[in-house]
Amino acid sequence: MMPTPPQAYRAKPLALPATSLSYAQRTETPDGAQLATFVYGELASGQAPVLVLHGNGGTHFTFAAVIERLVAAGLAVVALDARSQGQSTRGTAPLTYEQMAEDALIALDALGVTSAHVLGHSDGGIEALLLARDHPDRVLSIVAGGANLTPDGVIDEWDTAGSVRMNRDWATWIEATELPDAIDPTLLPSAREALLDAELLQLMLDEPHIDAASLSSITCPACVLVGEHDCITREETEAIASAIPGARLVTVPGVGHSLPRQAPDSVALQVLTNALIAQR
Repeated sequence: MMPTPPQAYRAKPLALPATSLSYAQRTETPDGAQLATFVYGELASGQAPVLVLHGNGGTHFTFAAVIERLVAAGLAVVALDARSQGQSTRGTAPLTYEQMAEDALIALDALGVTSAHVLGHSDGGIEALLLARDHPDRVLSIVAGGANLTPDGVIDEWDTAGSVRMNRDWATWIEATELPDAIDPTLLPSAREALLDAELLQLMLDEPHIDAASLSSITCPACVLVGEHDCITREETEAIASAIPGARLVTVPGVGHSLPRQAPDSVALQVLTNALIAQR
């Protein structure tokens, strides 16, 4: 019988978008990360795609229903599994939101995409803000859903610090425990997997640290999207929206932080609205 282990926090998988997948490849970064990059619909000359960036511990599957709606509306979607998440590997660079924003540009470059509409949720929303601020020539519009400027802007509903400890405890236990022959250790989370998950969760406790005033340089159409019962404080959401010139602040009634899954129609609508504004 296997000794009783501590628990390990593991994110739940989601379903693949039920729409046409035209590209699925890994893109290598200078530090050796392999970024799983997917294209839904067909990239067309002269038509900018939508780049979707998911939240912490997730995959691009978070946007499955949103992707279906955007492709049905005639837009191609570039979907990225962020480094150390989904089908993407860790690499050696420090894990920061700035690095993951740079990763998105590397993926776009590999596809020959010069500019895109950006839809980010949670951590991906932070990355969308950084892309629009730091690389305005690459970003036609942004929807930043459930984004925050500082760790204090999040109401921690999940005990993130506790989940970090759970994963670190599991890593220590699995490395130190001699399992019986009846237990195949490859069927259990490895120490490396648990430590990678802990690193991702720790990121939310340590970052971001974005000066709201720095967002005043964003000039593309912007929508700051939040759920009525989101875990992002209202003050943080309003600070983001107030800092970006002309930004639309949209609150989706009756939903929490999981906007792409709980309200895909509302999320897709804001992306399409931005695309129309950008064409004017």
